[in-house]
Amino acid sequence: MAASIAPTPGQRIAATEQLQLVLPDCEKGLGKIIFSIDSPHLIAGVRLAPLMVHPDDRGYFMELQRFGRGLAAEFPAATTQFSAALNYSGAVKAFHYHLHQTDCWNPVKGLLQVALVDLRLGSPTFGLRNTLYVGPLRPWQLLIPPGVGHGYKVIGADEAMLVYATDRFYNPDDEGRIPYNDPSINYDWETQRK
Repeated sequence: MAASIAPTPGQRIAATEQLQLVLPDCEKGLGKIIFSIDSPHLIAGVRLAPLMVHPDDRGYFMELQRFGRGLAAEFPAATTQFSAALNYSGAVKAFHYHLHQTDCWNPVKGLLQVALVDLRLGSPTFGLRNTLYVGPLRPWQLLIPPGVGHGYKVIGADEAMLVYATDRFYNPDDEGRIPYNDPSINYDWETQRK
């Protein structure tokens, strides 16, 4: 497993034959805030789709995945893993990256401030950061390809639940971590009191 590191901008943090991951040198901020599923500011390879929410007087129903359809259509049934993470208000989980694994996130409860950063040297969006506010108020599903650093903060007073599918079984050798407050990524986790 890749350990937490104290890297510097431009430092290579991981590599495969097809992929080199390098820390960008970002200015302090949120990057591009994504307001629509077809935003032209999305990091290359990141895809979004709406989740259908069906509310009634008993609560709501949300369909997350169907094998062979949607954002995770290419995930192989033999190695796809489904997981869930319950997080308390204010919790920050960031940053993770994968060399091979693709994630498909489905925020089902609470509100998440999702932070993405393109670590792929040679990508047309290398160094770009995206911020998305997702959950039942903005029911979007996110596909996060290998080499895109990802994390989130639970915002609001309620806990949040993230259900996600991965195209591979968990492998600690494929997961790398960068501290949430890494000065190269320079992501601003502070609540924006404007």
